[in-house]
Amino acid sequence: MPAAVIEVRRQYTVDEEIAIIDAVHRALVDAFRIPPEDRNIRLIVHEPHRFGCSPELAHPEYRTIVTIDCFVGRSLDAKRRLYADIVERLAVFGIPGDHVSTILHEIDRDNWGLGGGRAASDVELGFTVEV
Repeated sequence: MPAAVIEVRRQYTVDEEIAIIDAVHRALVDAFRIPPEDRNIRLIVHEPHRFGCSPELAHPEYRTIVTIDCFVGRSLDAKRRLYADIVERLAVFGIPGDHVSTILHEIDRDNWGLGGGRAASDVELGFTVEV
């Protein structure tokens, strides 16, 4: 049930944008063992002047931030797998690993509303959060 936002500061082709979204989704499926059909990912392309970054970056046009909201319960090992897998999968697009930041926001299930106006804690998710 994670919700992810990928923010970039350069244009990609439509096919590349779809592939970047797919790459982050596959990393979530592999690391957090969410169902493959559980997909909630957005890609935001910023104009470079609206997305400041360190002048120390070798290729600032490739600066990428992935922010993921998810339920509390994943192990540190699962989080490490996620971080490494995202970097590895984004490298295919020429994005240097040191240009990627992944920010994980863990949210208690009581604080996440699902379709139908129910708290996630009141819903059988269909997968285990504790991985």
